[in-house]
Amino acid sequence: MEKKQYWFPSMDPGEIVLSLQAWGLQVNAQQLVKPTSDFVARVYTACVEQVSGINEETLEGPLEAALASLDEPNTCQGFVNGLREKSAALVGEREQVSRELAEVRQRIAMIKAQRAEDEPLCEDLRAENAAITAHLIATKEIQGTLLKDIEALKAEKMAEGMNADAALAADAVMRTRARIVQSPERIKRTISTMGATASEDKRTLAAHEVKTRELQTKVSALLNIEKDVRASVEQLQTIEKEVRALELSQREVADSKDNSDEKKIERTELEMRHERVHKQLENAHEKLERAQRHVEDKRAASTQTIERLQREYEEMSLERRDNDRQVEELRGEADGIERKMAEHSKKSEAELGELFAEYWRLRHATEVYMETLANKLGMQVSAV
Repeated sequence: MEKKQYWFPSMDPGEIVLSLQAWGLQVNAQQLVKPTSDFVARVYTACVEQVSGINEETLEGPLEAALASLDEPNTCQGFVNGLREKSAALVGEREQVSRELAEVRQRIAMIKAQRAEDEPLCEDLRAENAAITAHLIATKEIQGTLLKDIEALKAEKMAEGMNADAALAADAVMRTRARIVQSPERIKRTISTMGATASEDKRTLAAHEVKTRELQTKVSALLNIEKDVRASVEQLQTIEKEVRALELSQREVADSKDNSDEKKIERTELEMRHERVHKQLENAHEKLERAQRHVEDKRAASTQTIERLQREYEEMSLERRDNDRQVEELRGEADGIERKMAEHSKKSEAELGELFAEYWRLRHATEVYMETLANKLGMQVSAV
């Protein structure tokens, strides 16, 4: 707001006394030198009445209305009711969070109890799994060794079969040659040779029978080994099933642990939320108390301000700039109250607007009057 400062005409006390007496005011030079509050009020009222036609009785009505508005007991009732509703809502939310927290704690306790019950079984399953894994590794090593022995026995049996076939073929050739008679001596030699060959064949047959018995023994052993291998395979399949079941149990335990961790996180979040709600409730109570104290302080401050303004009303000409600052402070206070109390703010703003309009109108009228007075007295007034 642009403010203007005026230079008023320099008049001696005699001229001022004559001017005021022309308005019907009986004054003397002593009163001008040492003015009292009553004297200043009478002069100011006379000036206002001369310029705007407003007397002291006209200003009493708006002043009483402003004082009545400041003493209104239910000015902040809407704001207080809103805070109470928010406080009740926060209390309900706090109870809901407390119930949810109790349920979560109960579920976590149940999960911990179930986990404690399953822990011995898990330890037994872990130990059994380790033993089965070691046995499985040893069985696989034995199986590899047995498979190598079986392959060697099969190769040896195949070689023996081929040798037997070769021997039978040679025997058939020799018998065929024996049927051919060439000479008696040769026959004798052949018979001797055949006898020796027969003896050798008998020894070979005996050796073959021994080898056959050994092979039968080995085949029986191989069959038993094969049965053991099948049993081992079946046992391995059973072990694999148990391992899968153990892995499933471990996954379930891990899932239970993850769920427990998630529940812990949820419990932590609920506790933090509970603390936030509790802090919000405390802050709401503090804000309510501060608002009530603020309203009381504002009421007392407004009353004191009105009383101070009434006292300083008598010194208007000397404290005009202070009045402007106080009006700005009152406007700032009205803006602060407006954010919390919309209805009261509108009313206060309207009244402040009227007071400002009246103030500036009176000031303008006073300035116009002073210029008019200076013109009538033949003095020049310069405005800055």
